[in-house]
Amino acid sequence: MSMTQTRHAPAATERTENFDVLVVGAGISGIGAAYHLTKQCPGTSFVVLETQDSFGGTWHTHRYPGIRSDSDLYTFGYRFKPWTTAPIATSAEIKHYMGEVIEENDLGPHIRYRHRIDTASWSSEDNLWTIEATRTDTGETARFTANFLWMCQGYYRHSEGYTPEWDGMESFKGRIVHPQNWPEDLDYTGKNVVVIGSGATAATLIPAMAEDCGHITMLQRSPTYFRTGRNAVELADELRALGVDETWIHEIVRRKILHDQSVFTNRSFSEPETVKRELLGAVRSYLGPDYDVATHFTPRYRPWRQRIAFIPDGDLFQGVRSGKASIVTDEIERFVESGIQLKSGKILEADIIITATGFNLNVLGDIDFVIDGKPLVFSDTVTYRGMMFTGVPNMAWVFGYFRASWTLRADLVADFVCRLLNHMKEKGVRRVVPSLRAEDKDMKLLSWIDPENFNPGYLMRGMHLLPKRGDKPMWQHTQDYWNEKDEFPAINLDNEEFVYG
Repeated sequence: MSMTQTRHAPAATERTENFDVLVVGAGISGIGAAYHLTKQCPGTSFVVLETQDSFGGTWHTHRYPGIRSDSDLYTFGYRFKPWTTAPIATSAEIKHYMGEVIEENDLGPHIRYRHRIDTASWSSEDNLWTIEATRTDTGETARFTANFLWMCQGYYRHSEGYTPEWDGMESFKGRIVHPQNWPEDLDYTGKNVVVIGSGATAATLIPAMAEDCGHITMLQRSPTYFRTGRNAVELADELRALGVDETWIHEIVRRKILHDQSVFTNRSFSEPETVKRELLGAVRSYLGPDYDVATHFTPRYRPWRQRIAFIPDGDLFQGVRSGKASIVTDEIERFVESGIQLKSGKILEADIIITATGFNLNVLGDIDFVIDGKPLVFSDTVTYRGMMFTGVPNMAWVFGYFRASWTLRADLVADFVCRLLNHMKEKGVRRVVPSLRAEDKDMKLLSWIDPENFNPGYLMRGMHLLPKRGDKPMWQHTQDYWNEKDEFPAINLDNEEFVYG
């Protein structure tokens, strides 16, 4: 008896539904996958399984004050649907946009909500994935088979964020909250709030809460780089004033933003000190010459080793300048009854402590994978361009970009998967497995991403769970949209790294 049968033996009367493709997740990637299947693979049957009670992924589960994108929606939005308002958008605006994609393309009937996938088992004899899910509303088991599995579940665990264990946490008399599990009854009016963290979440929370708190403090161990600017795209505004069609505006503005991002990214490698001076100069323009930018806003790493969040209209810095918010750069010694004792000896008084300390990496959706009776050890595989994996048949994974918008890669991967599905149909085959070629057998294997290139905490904590990369671009997740946009469409699907059956 297999592991899958042991854990989730279905009732004798249970019905198994069969589809050509099963998409995991109804977030930005999963809804995009569904759209592309309908347009590029007509006649292909598919289902989208989503654990939550609605679509949206991050934009559904994250409900903390001020939640917004840290990428512009001209590139975070889909290439096929124009974005028509301010480039940095709220979660409600993003969900509305995604809802329009679902409605306009009749994707709703394909989506099953409240389905938590427990196991995925591949049979080479049948060329099928068998997926067992739990209906979270009824507790029933739902069983599906599919020829192809499209993993669009994102990269972090939605159920809980990452909170380090600090000494004395149990002694704190106030509330400790992680933004990912924001309580609806949290009243912070007039309270002293400490936000631990310095990333995009902290930078979003602080200006959103500052007016209502007694005082709010960002406590960081080390600073983060931020970019600032107006929450508007001048080119888009000019084109709209000229009456240009929104479809044209979307494409033109996307190209402009992507060009500017490419220049900025390249400069962060070729002239990091100049880019650093420019970023810090923008901060000083808000906070004035007397503010200690060196201590509180000057990271120890060069620009783009970690994600750079965009601060629309400098709202974080405006909160600091007004005195409603402050920055403390120090390390935590322990929690005490009244707040946090720092290693410097100072005590930060707090009624509420918010741990904006990051994600827990979720490599394959917390799903138990079995291939021909053997549990899949994902870290033993080698990635094919960050979207397929050696020894894993008929599966693609969407993992987006760090230095560009996630959805750019979701669209590229969708094009590749749809082309692959159509190619398999034309060849009359039911299985494809990425495999190392003869010249790759002695290739040096490395960690999923080079820590010298990009090293956020959630990746460093979970690197041992991820597949390996090789020292050739084919066997890497290169993080380079500007090359991949040309390379992916040119992939020869009959190359020897694709083994069909």
